[in-house]
Amino acid sequence: MMNTSTLPKSSLKIRGIQYRDLNAIASLLQQRLSVEYNSRQEILLQKIEQYQSFYGLLQLSKLFPFSFTNDFYLYVAQKDEQILGFIQVAPFNNTRSTWKVEQVLINYNTSISHLLIGNRSIGSQLLRHCFEKIWEARTWILEVNINEKNTLGLYRENGFQPLAQITYWHCQPEILEKLAQQEPNLPNLLPVSNADAKLLYQLDCVSMPPMLRQIFDRHLDDFKMNLWSFLSEKIYEWLNHIEEISAYVFEPQRKAAIGYFKLALSKDGSKPHEAILTVHPAYTWLYPKLLSQMATLIKTFPSQSLGVSSSDYQPEREEYLEKLGAQRVDQNLLMSRSVWHKLREAKPLESLSLPEVLNGLKPAQTPIPTHWAKSWLEKTSNTQSHSSESPTDKT
Repeated sequence: MMNTSTLPKSSLKIRGIQYRDLNAIASLLQQRLSVEYNSRQEILLQKIEQYQSFYGLLQLSKLFPFSFTNDFYLYVAQKDEQILGFIQVAPFNNTRSTWKVEQVLINYNTSISHLLIGNRSIGSQLLRHCFEKIWEARTWILEVNINEKNTLGLYRENGFQPLAQITYWHCQPEILEKLAQQEPNLPNLLPVSNADAKLLYQLDCVSMPPMLRQIFDRHLDDFKMNLWSFLSEKIYEWLNHIEEISAYVFEPQRKAAIGYFKLALSKDGSKPHEAILTVHPAYTWLYPKLLSQMATLIKTFPSQSLGVSSSDYQPEREEYLEKLGAQRVDQNLLMSRSVWHKLREAKPLESLSLPEVLNGLKPAQTPIPTHWAKSWLEKTSNTQSHSSESPTDKT
């Protein structure tokens, strides 16, 4: 957890979450969810309830090389012993050069004088705290619903610019039943392992525009899973009653992966199944085949809808989902901003005098000419001596 950061002008404290904050945050989330459903808030509420139930086990896991709370980066804003809001962030890639703002939530039940601290709102101060304290982050990304005007304004105010539009769809159970009746005919559909990381990395790179590729900054390690990650993922599946299945389509002539999917299947039918789908832009005919394959796998699980996303740079996917009769659930805006941290000078530039600057430019020792320099100097001196001789001397 991060050290407490105190802003003296506002007497607002922003610090890492503590166990005693969980009840206040859970009640804030429940209050928001009772007004309007939000999937990110629902997921966070489940995480907090699991953290409270397995607190001892999660604390013990910190003694091992892996931890089940690695993505539990929450920072709260506190004033007068009251939680005014919080921010949830998480590293987006393995090198942790890109971080994601999962959500910013403000407690609007507090007095109006508490909502605006100094010249910045609580949301802005929470964002700035993360920008300043998480030094390894060079780029920040986030998703925000286009209808959340206040939240969108907060992010724009703090330097976030739009990258792409992402639409979330639900394929209803009756649509999945029809798809499952079709034969996908994918002979080169293979299960995913660490040996396929290079193929999946290449597919990920070619499936998105260069700007997104640069911002996401994914590398080969982002498509591999070590033993500790595997164990933590299996425990996460057990806690949330889900089963994950992933596979990719191999193109033998080009020796490349041209399609990939990862399914998170709900074992108890309490929530929709979720799918991550990646298709090579030159093989868009794979969309119906991969969805048919996923529908075939879903048949053995409780009847639920399937959630899948599309971006505005994937027109073929959106066209196919519309033709299929899938239901639009959310339309989000993907945004990003970069962060450049200023390095403090060891000695202020204003205090340096001109002699000190010139002395600093002097070489540490007398330069020694190289063999080439010596021969050039000798040749130059001989030429000058010959030119200086008079005609009588030559005779």
